[in-house]
Amino acid sequence: MANRGSKNKSRLVALFAIVLVSFSLITINLKSKKGSDILEPLFVWLVAPVQNLIVQTTNSITGTVQAYLFLVDTAEENKKLKGEVQNLKNQNNDLQEKLRLRARVDRLLDYGQRREESYLLASVIGRDATQWSKTIFIDKGLNQGVRENLAVVLKEGVVGHVIQASGNTSKVLLITDSRSAVDALIRDTRSPGVVVGTGDNRCKMKYVPINAEVKEGDKVLSSGMGGVFPKGLLLGTVTRVKKKQQGLFQEIDVAPEVDLSRLEEVLILTS
Repeated sequence: MANRGSKNKSRLVALFAIVLVSFSLITINLKSKKGSDILEPLFVWLVAPVQNLIVQTTNSITGTVQAYLFLVDTAEENKKLKGEVQNLKNQNNDLQEKLRLRARVDRLLDYGQRREESYLLASVIGRDATQWSKTIFIDKGLNQGVRENLAVVLKEGVVGHVIQASGNTSKVLLITDSRSAVDALIRDTRSPGVVVGTGDNRCKMKYVPINAEVKEGDKVLSSGMGGVFPKGLLLGTVTRVKKKQQGLFQEIDVAPEVDLSRLEEVLILTS
């Protein structure tokens, strides 16, 4: 460490001596124009290294400062561009959601118009899908003409029916709720029965006579009895049929035609 300090001191002394000699030569050169031709090469030889060192140091500092400023500008520009990209992504997402909503609504309205019945379009705003209750809440109520026991449907089939209506909201009982019962019939054979909820995502068709022809894949429709659901609405598809050796009725499982876990908009048949 001491050795290095001595070398640094020697370098400083030498540099100082060179600078001092340079200034002395400049003074002599100014006083004697005649001697300038002789001393000028010596002056250049002595001062040139110092000038080169100063120029290199200045250039290095200038380059570093410029690089730093460039990086700062680049970082700011990058941050700005990232913000713009995120805004564009958000706008694109909003646009995609609006397009999907428009497509769903158009399909529902087209279905409602083809049924030639009065109807209301409603959005699902809440859900109570517990082990004991399968209900949804919609954004239409008494003020919009909704009342109890109106059928709620999609293009694909039956969703449920209104069990409670207030000012601007209503509660809908899904067909999978254990309290739900819909008079039904097998589409092909016209065999009657009642579709009831099981409390999970399935239904059962009860009271179908043991000798009625029913098979897996048969479609089940609303019969129009009971005063809630119009005749011919699709309820679901038979997934299992079991005939007991003793008994009057078959055991029939029915899968709802509508995916009740993904409801967003529905139609209320107000006729």
